[in-house]
Amino acid sequence: MSVASEIHQRLTKAFTPEKLEVVNESHLHAGHAGDDGSGESHFRVVIVAADFAGKTRIARHRAVHAAMGPDLIARIHALALDISAP
Repeated sequence: MSVASEIHQRLTKAFTPEKLEVVNESHLHAGHAGDDGSGESHFRVVIVAADFAGKTRIARHRAVHAAMGPDLIARIHALALDISAP
């Protein structure tokens, strides 16, 4: 399973989002620091879920990182997050 698919699967399970986009941007960073050559090192996530209502930006980011898990986070060099509540 691709890293993007794993991200999508774990975030869907944790938050049942109204909107979830996982974009692999690794090709934009080819040859840069952090590019491990796998083509799965840089990601952008847009997620909208009711679970984020009333949470601070930091709490939202922590919740996403926790849902993804340390094993998946360790395989990613860069993760851009756009997190909001409906």
